[in-house]
Amino acid sequence: MAGYRFLPEARRELASAVAWYDSEFPDLGQELARETQRLCALISESPLAGMEIRPGIRRRLLRRFPYAILYATDNVGVLVVAVMHQRRRPDHWQRRA
Repeated sequence: MAGYRFLPEARRELASAVAWYDSEFPDLGQELARETQRLCALISESPLAGMEIRPGIRRRLLRRFPYAILYATDNVGVLVVAVMHQRRRPDHWQRRA
């Protein structure tokens, strides 16, 4: 795969989560950002490893944080559709894909 990119909404979700964690615990938001980058790199290497949650959309869970990366693949690479908190509004992203 060529790499990964984020929908603007997904990028905003990640930025919001990073800001919240940093406001609560110094540098924890940056750990979330690094973990997200790590997982996105893994996804771009093996995009079919994620569980398909609906046709064309797959999910991978972050290890340390209660977030999931929802993504689709196309001829360009991986498109991150949402950076979803697993306990809040789990279906809010569905209008994006």
